[in-house]
Amino acid sequence: MKVMIVTDAWLPQINGVVTTLAKISEGLDQLGHEVRFVTPRLFKSIPCPTYPEIRLSLLPYAGVSREIEAFAPDALHIATEGPLGLAARRYCLKHKVAFTSAFHTRFAEYVHARIRIPVDLTYRWLRNFHAPSRALMVPTPSVQRDLEARGFTNTVAWTRGVDTATFSPGARDALVDRRPIFLYVGRVAVEKNIEAFLKLDLPGTKWVVGEGPMRAQLERRYPHVHFAGIKTPAELARYYRAADVFVFPSLTDTFGLVMLESLACGTPVAAFPVLGPVDVIGESGAGILHENLAIACIRALDISREKARHYAEQFSWGKSIDQFARNLTPATAA
Repeated sequence: MKVMIVTDAWLPQINGVVTTLAKISEGLDQLGHEVRFVTPRLFKSIPCPTYPEIRLSLLPYAGVSREIEAFAPDALHIATEGPLGLAARRYCLKHKVAFTSAFHTRFAEYVHARIRIPVDLTYRWLRNFHAPSRALMVPTPSVQRDLEARGFTNTVAWTRGVDTATFSPGARDALVDRRPIFLYVGRVAVEKNIEAFLKLDLPGTKWVVGEGPMRAQLERRYPHVHFAGIKTPAELARYYRAADVFVFPSLTDTFGLVMLESLACGTPVAAFPVLGPVDVIGESGAGILHENLAIACIRALDISREKARHYAEQFSWGKSIDQFARNLTPATAA
């Protein structure tokens, strides 16, 4: 089967969307399918305001149309709601090509955090965007229920996995610092609610791995926090292993792959009891969810690293790839 995936999020970005799509492509290829991506690399683009790592393709409709017609996919998946996603959606509706789509990020909440556009208004736009999709793939049951309550009628499950070979227990000597070590990994940006972690009065030390528009500002504001920048997966695993607790302060993520990566390395999680952590951690005992993040951080210190690793082993990329493949719709179904 020939599968085309259209995404505005792609390398060199490092985030959960890109990681997930890369794993799906690798898995489909191993199953004998042919996968082709339509990404900003194929088009002239400009940096997204306030989020320069994301490239916004300029006037991509003609180019997207050519890519679709040249590849003639058996199934077409629109991963994002950006310029490329809009162009692919327009083509599919015009030429009666069936497609699937995905809900990777809480886009409405992200936009509100940045430019204060009302959440309900953005959800109305998202509902319209995804309405023609034959299957809107969502990562967790909580997100699925939330979208259905907002009027989305075509949601289906699509879980996530973790690379338990790269992210695995091992030597904990990457960070020589005063313990306990509390670690955050992710984009250093307002929508990640990172200051909820940085301002906590915790024993030991705090580390931040990642880049983003708030880094310079936060480094000045929190001089005792260590900012390590972006790391490769192998390097990142060493940071996870060295930490005592992984702190996930986000209130807007739909899943949070970094939580699974940390758990796979044996490091328990502290987070708020919101969408994402509720499904990933839940009642597993591999992390602590609490409205008071400081309490969650301290209590997570008592979780065994063996329990964290054992729980992470339940999440398989194989299952995620299988779900994605089963959710695809023949492009001729329309």
